[in-house]
Amino acid sequence: MDSRTDVLVIGGGATGTGIARDLARRGVDVTLVERDGLSAGTSGRSHGLLHSGARYAEADGPEARACLEENRILRRIGGACIRETGGLFVHLTGDDPAYFEAKRDACAEVGIPTEVVDGETARETVPGLADDVDRAMRVPDGVLVPSRLVAANAADARDHGARILTRAPVTSMTVDSGRVASVALGGDVDDTVRPEFVVNATGPHAGRVGDMAGVSVQMRPTRGVMVSVAHDGLEPVLNRCREPDDGDIVVPHDGEVVLGTTSVAVDDPDDYERADWEVEETVRECASMLPPVADAERVRTWWGVRPLYEPDEAARGGRGISRGFHLLDHADEGVANCCSIVGGKLTTYRRMAEATADLVCDRLGVDVECSTADERLPGASEPARLDEFVRQFDGQGPTDADLVGR
Repeated sequence: MDSRTDVLVIGGGATGTGIARDLARRGVDVTLVERDGLSAGTSGRSHGLLHSGARYAEADGPEARACLEENRILRRIGGACIRETGGLFVHLTGDDPAYFEAKRDACAEVGIPTEVVDGETARETVPGLADDVDRAMRVPDGVLVPSRLVAANAADARDHGARILTRAPVTSMTVDSGRVASVALGGDVDDTVRPEFVVNATGPHAGRVGDMAGVSVQMRPTRGVMVSVAHDGLEPVLNRCREPDDGDIVVPHDGEVVLGTTSVAVDDPDDYERADWEVEETVRECASMLPPVADAERVRTWWGVRPLYEPDEAARGGRGISRGFHLLDHADEGVANCCSIVGGKLTTYRRMAEATADLVCDRLGVDVECSTADERLPGASEPARLDEFVRQFDGQGPTDADLVGR
């Protein structure tokens, strides 16, 4: 069977579903395909931080500002996809005081609101916080519930006419006269799609999908471990105020906290080592901020793979540098109706989707503005409805397995 669509979006994470939502709301005929359930990849295997931009403020002011803007948008449109927690950047005895000052100054320049508190005040705010916390800086971080966020974007896209196909892996593409002419789907769908335009939003798999279209998408994926442990009563996200390193973030859930993370290059985003040392290192380092997690019950452990773009990583020098997104127009390589969106972070998924949809609409001659920053996601005020969307799209990821469906 052959199907036709204006735009085929490949990839069912936050960026892919965000693109489908954006395009569908502009009246474009969209089909989204995902090889597994939604959120099966990077989006659903993250630590779930809603960035304030403070993590990147001194390294990349424009990207930090983008995080802050998207943070505020997601708080408006996301409802129960967001948890309002706040965040603390924690400075321990022995950490470089100059780094703390540089981050505070950079946050002020970007416009990120901060408040510095002494160690005693921080410990009153966070029971169990380490005795050697000298000071801390409050920032407007939060927590994302990615399974709900992705499913709600997909539901809104569907409500505006998009087709959302899960268990539909791309098996091959045919390129003819400088255009993707057809895309074969396997799995539960077993169909051939003939699109006017193709968007590759497959995260760390973008290189493989690009190969099918005969275009180059150079990826440098890295794995990172997350460990969820039993710990009740943590309110703000805890960030270690030092150069980014293993085990420098603690993300609060209701009766658990998620400890993260590591950064190790992988050759294959589907087949990579899950090393015990990563788990132990992450727990040990996070316990330097919050000692009770060292001996807490380990509830679940998972790894995620970051969709890093090789030329950007090579130019910037790797870990610790802010990771913006890259929209690759493959018309430059002779395939006129194909683009790839890579890099970025969960917090900026909507902005990534808007940039991609703008490019696609320009190519299709669609003159309609983006509305995704202004329209609340469906079910935003109804957690049970959001969780029903997750079930409909088989969208449960490990990041928020303790929060969804309760």
